[in-house]
Amino acid sequence: MKQEELQAIASQLKHPTGEKGIEMANMMHETNINMTRHSIQNLHITAGNTILELGHGNAGHVEFIFEQADNLKYYGLEMSELMFQEARQINRNFVSQKQAFFSLYDGNIIPFSDHSFDKIFTVNTIYFWQEPEKLLSEIYRVLQPKGIFCITFAEESFMKQLPFTQFEFELYSTEKAKKLIENTTFKIINTETLTEKVKSKTGELVDRAFTTLVLEK
Repeated sequence: MKQEELQAIASQLKHPTGEKGIEMANMMHETNINMTRHSIQNLHITAGNTILELGHGNAGHVEFIFEQADNLKYYGLEMSELMFQEARQINRNFVSQKQAFFSLYDGNIIPFSDHSFDKIFTVNTIYFWQEPEKLLSEIYRVLQPKGIFCITFAEESFMKQLPFTQFEFELYSTEKAKKLIENTTFKIINTETLTEKVKSKTGELVDRAFTTLVLEK
């Protein structure tokens, strides 16, 4: 693939737009569903929780969240206008019942007041954080005391084999992610790395290692 094509893939993954963006979002949803579920399961959602997700993509997994417990409220933040629209469309029932709420944000400032959420999670967004420590302190701010935050990401060892990650991606190993967290007020209460088989762009099955860091305020 040419450099321009690789760059185009990288920027679609970071910020999906146009028809290609919808295709990319569907593909991301399918490829990442195990990672997303792993992140959600590590939140240990209980009845009445208010949950925030950063960078939900097309949010085809929101139904799975509502299966975890009764009486939940889900808030999704996204930088891509297209994903915001797609997520609202896919989850229109939850939106109309005022169970799911989607908003756009700039990727830095979380537009909610202090202690708004019991649980927060994000899957495959850490590579694109512009100011990681600032964003983490924003997440800390909007989380309830003793609230849980899960960060799930594919390991650097896997990601660096993908040719497009040289553009726009900041790759993380578990060690590097933990070092980042150590500069914040979060406590790491659990770290789990799993390996799964995923289809590569060329259609063959490859092993992907991914990690969920479970943090507590």
